[in-house]
Amino acid sequence: MGARVRRVPGWGTERSAYEWEGFGGRLKLASGRCRLRIYDLARETAGGAAPLHTTLVIVADVPGSPMSVRSCAGHVATAVARDYRIDPHRMLFVEYTPQSIYGEHGEKVIPERYTAVDFNWTAGGAIQPRWRILQPPLLDTVVRIVAGGR
Repeated sequence: MGARVRRVPGWGTERSAYEWEGFGGRLKLASGRCRLRIYDLARETAGGAAPLHTTLVIVADVPGSPMSVRSCAGHVATAVARDYRIDPHRMLFVEYTPQSIYGEHGEKVIPERYTAVDFNWTAGGAIQPRWRILQPPLLDTVVRIVAGGR
């Protein structure tokens, strides 16, 4: 059974990117924009075992954002959990980095990467981010879910 995708503006275009508030009030320190896709992984049929993480959140940088997702991971995770009413303890938060090709003749390639970010959650939100590159079989599952949700 496929994961249900929540329709969230911002995955396809920079103009409709998800915006998060940082701190600092009117100064908007650490605020920015990112692409966001949310997958509901809860089983739709009775009798199946529920996954440990029932919500998969994929974020990616957009060109022109004043801050990167990586530099503000805690702010982004806190805002997404709040804005979309996601239980943070049931959320798998993943930063996506697309493939990058460079070199004089385009001969060098940095492959795409899915990086899970784990947090300690407090009453104030997500703190102390820890990054880990996803490995199979979890990586394979995330790639399959994302490919099916496009």
